[in-house]
Amino acid sequence: MKKYILSTLAIAAMMASCNNASPKMDEQPASDDASASGFKIAYVEVDSLMTQYDFAKDYSVTLQKKSNNARNTLNQKGTALQAAVNNFQQKLNNNGFQSREQAASVQAALERQQRDLQELQARLENELANETAKFNEALRDSLQNFLKAYNKDKKYDLILSKAGDNILLAEKRYDITMDVINGLNKRYKPAAKSAAADTKKTEDKK
Repeated sequence: MKKYILSTLAIAAMMASCNNASPKMDEQPASDDASASGFKIAYVEVDSLMTQYDFAKDYSVTLQKKSNNARNTLNQKGTALQAAVNNFQQKLNNNGFQSREQAASVQAALERQQRDLQELQARLENELANETAKFNEALRDSLQNFLKAYNKDKKYDLILSKAGDNILLAEKRYDITMDVINGLNKRYKPAAKSAAADTKKTEDKK
């Protein structure tokens, strides 16, 4: 009796599944194309955006210069400190100090110099981190403001950012990267060029 009940339930479940899977006469099969259902999606390649958007390229150069300057400054001060430490050690080994107090005073000065160097390193790293965060925020704002205007005509329901493999598979027809990059570059006015343009306008008025 139990086997009969289980068999009946299984058949009923299969029939219900078949009924749900097969479209009824007055229903249309669901389309695999998102645009056909009225849902429009697109994506932007972040790597391409970073290498081809002029604002990102200019800021990248600025950040690289700041990083190089900070590294050069730390290397110079570190080299000078190491030379002073070596000189101290050599004098200490050769009894070059007049007293223990003099040696202790020089050692204390070297320790202060080392602490100052560590504080400088932390400050420079913090400044670079803040500048990078400022860039990321400006880039995000620039992109979002552009997409708001861009999407007034395009009417996308969803625009994704594609970085690495965060999107495993995407049809190329949904890729609007170059369209966005071209639009962003058209709107972008570097500070130097903008200042030069304002100066020219002022001179023309005179």
